[in-house]
Parts: sequence; structure tokens; C-alpha cells
Amino acid sequence: MAAVALTRILGHSEGLDDLFESGAGRRGTARDKKPAGGPGGAELDPRDRALARAITTAALRRLGTLRQAIGERLQKGLPRNSGALEAILLVGAAQLLLLDVPDHAAVTTAVDLARRDSRAFPYAKLVNAVLRRIAADRDAILAASDPFDIDTPPWLRARWSDAYGEATARQIASAHGREPSVDITVKADAPSWAEQLGGILLPTGSIRLTARTPVVDLPGYGEGAWWVQDAAAALPAKLLKVKPGETVLDLCAAPGGKTAQLAAAGAKVTAVDRAEARLDRLKANMHRLKLAVTCLRADVGSLDHAPADAVLLDAPCSATGTIRRHPDVAWTKRPDDIPALAAIQFQLLDHAAGLVKRGGVLVYCTCSLEPEEGELQISAFLARHPDFHREAITAAELGGLGDLVTRDGDLRSLPSASIPLADGTILDGLDGFYAARLRRVNPAEIN
Repeated sequence: MAAVALTRILGHSEGLDDLFESGAGRRGTARDKKPAGGPGGAELDPRDRALARAITTAALRRLGTLRQAIGERLQKGLPRNSGALEAILLVGAAQLLLLDVPDHAAVTTAVDLARRDSRAFPYAKLVNAVLRRIAADRDAILAASDPFDIDTPPWLRARWSDAYGEATARQIASAHGREPSVDITVKADAPSWAEQLGGILLPTGSIRLTARTPVVDLPGYGEGAWWVQDAAAALPAKLLKVKPGETVLDLCAAPGGKTAQLAAAGAKVTAVDRAEARLDRLKANMHRLKLAVTCLRADVGSLDHAPADAVLLDAPCSATGTIRRHPDVAWTKRPDDIPALAAIQFQLLDHAAGLVKRGGVLVYCTCSLEPEEGELQISAFLARHPDFHREAITAAELGGLGDLVTRDGDLRSLPSASIPLADGTILDGLDGFYAARLRRVNPAEIN
């Protein structure tokens, strides 16, 4: 299944989450009329599926290192028309270099996979030889690996260096190479839940789990007391500072983490998303959390709705801020995606502005590291909308994490950010997020 997933991700830019939620182990899907270019098989049990996902994630997180190690041991390069050969080698190399899998098991499995693929079959002996050499050279390969120079695509290296400086860009890449934490947001009484779950209460109010127990087996999950949400992703909804009874439009809302925050605060929330499947997922999440939310399937760019007290626009974006959690993003996105997405954000922002009451607030956010989808987007918006002004975010609103506040008073979190705790402990690990808070003023207040 891991080889199938890698083939689809790298060959067809399919998403890691989509594949494992829909069952990449089948040889064909409605989106893929032809058999997948790798081993198929029946649906896997949860343990095998989890292992396949772990292998796929590890391979994507260190893809540059694995490809370099394989390439250096292929005298004539990767054979043409060799089916799933590259994916099979990546699966084997990931297990040998990155996971706690015995060498003989990793090699044997990869050889078996090659023999089961009609086009990779002639290269089964090559798979055996290459992987055995990688196993023998494990220490040297890992010592030469670099998360920035090798495991980050060149176009992203250049972008982040330009935006943040090379030193910070290297720190971002290093953070992407580490396994992400699991953070949760609770409806109420975070200190008590942190103690009950054995987690760490972060200064922002999120709880960072420390146990490896599946979240569905933890206390409070079935009762709907909390939901999984990265600590950075939990910040934009807080910036609205909604009060009970206020009307809120949550635009591009699915899967609903921010929707749940707003509803738990007592707001009257209308969650809007254009994708039926995503909206169904949001409804299911709200049902588990026992939160009352109005769900509306609509195109946000043409939404006809009465103005609300507050509007949250979590705009479609490149998602480069989530690479540590979704390493496929680094290899499925392309440079041309940034301006295309920025044009969509431009249009959505303009439409969202008209959905805010006079005196109301608009929070715009993206899980992107790219300035065109964040700082530059808001600068352009304010230039063409004199009826809005920036309402600066304070460090106190972010649990005292002043480093997350930009000079202009916006939120900018980076995967390399550190989180100091009251006892002096320093944690790392946040998704990359940008958010700006914009207040719509009355005509008399416009300069």
C-alpha cells in the first residue's frame, strides 16, 4: 500500500490524507480507472494501514535523502518503463534508514513487491542489490543527509530564504524533518483535561499530547470534549474574540476545527464550504462534539448572506505551513500554484469584506509560509478597502508568544518557532500560519 500511495502522490499529485482515507490499497478507484502502478491488495486492517502510512510519511519527509541514496547505487539510473520500481525502492530505503524495521524484512518485502509488479519484475535482483548496499551504508547516508539542501525542493528553499533569510529557512526545513506533535483543543477546563490526558498545557490554551495512544481511545474523545487541532491552527478563531449570541460566518470551514471553537464560545455560527464531502465531514465532527452549527454548502466567492458580526476566512492556500504534518505538500505543489492561489484569495477576501457588518471584524488566515498568501495579500486588501483597518494582535492574545506577532501586528507562526513554558521548558513544533484581524469601520471614521 505504501508503494501505491507514493506512486500516486509523486506521479499524480494526489494527497496523502485523501489516499489513506479512501483506501489506496485498492488497485483502482473512481479517479483512477487504470490499475495503480504498484502493488494492490484488499483493504488492510488498521495496524497494517498505520504502518503503510508511517512508511509513506517517512519517505516523503526525507525524499531527497532517499532518492540520492538510491541514485548513487544505480549505475545507469532508474530504468525506464519500470513500473513502480522507484516507489518500491523508496519504501525499502525508508524502512532501512528511517524506521525500526529489520534489514532482512525490509529487503525481502521490497523484492516481493517488485516480483508482483509486471514492469518492475525484471528488476527484482536489482532491488535486492541496491537495498543491501543502502543497509550497509546506513550511517554514512544519514550523516550526509541535510533537511534543507537535500530534503527540501529547490524552489521552496529559494522562496523561504528570500522571505525569512537562509538561517531561518534552514530552521524551518529542520523542523519539517521531525515528527510533529499532536495538539488538541478542549471545549472548557483545559488545565483539568491536560492533567487527565497526561498532556502539556501550552500558553496558548492548547494541550499537547505526550502519549502514543490513538486519540479515539483517549478519555473525552467519544464524549466530544475535545478535538485534534494544531496549536497554531487554533489561534485565528481566538482573534475574533466572539461573544455569546454573536453571528459568525466561518468561510471555507471544513473540517471544522475553527468552527468548533467559535460554536463552543457561544456564537451563532454558519459554516460554509463548497465541497459536499468536506461539509459532511464537518457535520460529523460537530455531531460528535455536540455543537449546534448551521452548515451551508455554497461557493464562498459568490455567497449571498446577511452581514455578520464576525467573519473568519480560512482561505484555500498552498498549505506550505503544514509540511511537517503533511510532507506530500512539498512534492505535490509547484511554483505556479502560488500566484494562482493568491488570485483566488484576492477574490474571496473582497467578497468576504461585504459580509461583515459595520463595526464588525474579519479575520483572514492561511496555513502558508508564502508572503503572497499572507502579508502581501493583506497589504493589497487594505489599499483597496479604506473601510477596513488592521486591528493589531497582541502577544497577550497568543499566550505571551510575542515572537509570533509581526511588526504590522499580524500573526505569523513558523514551524521553527519555540514555545516557552512557565517551568522553563522550551517546546518546538507549530504549523506555519498567517492571520490578520481587520475591523470594518463606519463611513464617518474613514480618513
